[in-house]
Amino acid sequence: MDRMLYIAMTGAQQTMQSQAITANNLANISTPGFRADLAAMRSMPLFGEGLPSRVYAMAERAGTEYKTGTVTETGRELDIAVRQQGFIAVQGLDGKEAYTRAGDLQVNTAGLLHTGAGYPVMGENGPISIPPARSILIGKDGTISIRPADANAEVVETIDRIKLVNPPLRDLQKGKDGLFRLKNGEAAGTDVSVEVVAGSLETSNVNAAAELVNMIQQARQFEMQTKMMQIAGENEQRAAQILQLS
Repeated sequence: MDRMLYIAMTGAQQTMQSQAITANNLANISTPGFRADLAAMRSMPLFGEGLPSRVYAMAERAGTEYKTGTVTETGRELDIAVRQQGFIAVQGLDGKEAYTRAGDLQVNTAGLLHTGAGYPVMGENGPISIPPARSILIGKDGTISIRPADANAEVVETIDRIKLVNPPLRDLQKGKDGLFRLKNGEAAGTDVSVEVVAGSLETSNVNAAAELVNMIQQARQFEMQTKMMQIAGENEQRAAQILQLS
């Protein structure tokens, strides 16, 4: 009975963690460039004194779904979408370089170019700063040009170039902040083959219907596990009553 209770308890615990991953995917269904997380569980033997006769369930984030989302035209000059494979380099909260597919760029009051989540966009020599301008133009190779506010409308100046990278997906890992980083902690090199589409955004690649189905399945699994825990408790009480009668 203790084996049944233990297995059911760990199964319920890890099902809750899988539900949290599914809920996070659904919460980010409207986040530009978001990549869905994948969850999986496996049985692990419990080693100790005696034979390994007990197992427990362990949930894992099996990985990330790298399938590209839908590119939609917005017409906004600071919106960009990475064409096919590749990432935009940004500066994480730890000051180190990280990567994202979110191209909802903005310029703050200090002139710093950053994503909608507030991460500074990296250029050839660090975070990109935009001087006052009539308009901002972003080329397919990430080159940023402006029409200066204090110059003739026909004058175009090149400011910087967005760092675009395309490291092997197997070398990337996704952090809790939603940014990707190389597993070895190093910075990826610029890939000149990566292109962006200006005036467009890539949507999240979360499949809402599939995630809702997962949520229902996980809820049923959790209900089944808690039912097993109740049955294990009832069996223990009945066994104790039989022993008292004997």
